[in-house]
Amino acid sequence: MRAANLVVKYRVSSALSARPVPTFDQLAATIRERFPALSPQFQAAAAFLLDNPDEVAVLSMRKVAERAQVQPAAMVRLSQQLGFPGWNELREIFVSRVRTRPEPLTARARSLVKGGSDNQLSHDLAQAQSHNLDVTLSQNAANIVEAAKALRRAPHVHVAGFCSCYPVAFGLLYGYRLFRPSVSLINGEAGTLEMQLRGIEKKHATVVVSFAPYSAEAVRVAQATVERGGKLIALTDSAVSPIALNADHTLIFSHDSPSFFPSLVAASALAEMLVAHLLALEGKDAVAYLEQAEAALHAQGAYAAS
Repeated sequence: MRAANLVVKYRVSSALSARPVPTFDQLAATIRERFPALSPQFQAAAAFLLDNPDEVAVLSMRKVAERAQVQPAAMVRLSQQLGFPGWNELREIFVSRVRTRPEPLTARARSLVKGGSDNQLSHDLAQAQSHNLDVTLSQNAANIVEAAKALRRAPHVHVAGFCSCYPVAFGLLYGYRLFRPSVSLINGEAGTLEMQLRGIEKKHATVVVSFAPYSAEAVRVAQATVERGGKLIALTDSAVSPIALNADHTLIFSHDSPSFFPSLVAASALAEMLVAHLLALEGKDAVAYLEQAEAALHAQGAYAAS
């Protein structure tokens, strides 16, 4: 009998170890899907896991439970509800996330300098950009149309991007404003972020662009949009980034690069795709408005004579 029990335990253990380990993004998607059906205590624990992944990776289970304001046993039971044997197996997902996060810019810069600059570097950069575009297109082919429809329905659209994401946000704004006047930029210039956030109203839509490490301003804009009952469209690098967790539509871009700084080519491409889809959805009225805007720019001397 004892031998038979050992065989059964071995088979169960082998089956569990053979299961593919989910990525952090997959785990977060599962938690979001099951969240409404969880008990209040499990919801509190799950929310802490998603909102504080760095802490989960380094703190003990008891400390995580204390920070989440739940009993330690709840962390074990939540782990099992999510399909893990116990807490340690769930926590390993968060530890792996920390191990695989992007290198600091300075570390990448040192590697770049050590490798030297030659024709191969330009070739590698071009290949990385092409790959980023392919991955980004495959991830967003259907989502981008739905995001564009949500923007079109909104009475006003706000666009926000900070630090290196500012050019992406501004490019989207510039193209969109050529055929729609009710679009504005949130940039927090001269400490006016909170003042600009007051302009977000219920049923407005906000496009926020950000990637890891996520700017505090971008997270604040996303939070304000949700708090005020607006639609949030996130252009970001992960389905569980701080601006994506509560987004109505998420467009994910890849930013891998052999350079020291992440690539924004795919992010810019997403912004351009959005503008193109929006014009196509608006139809003849948008074309007429664009024609007027273009004529005005030429008449007012915005462009140098060719």
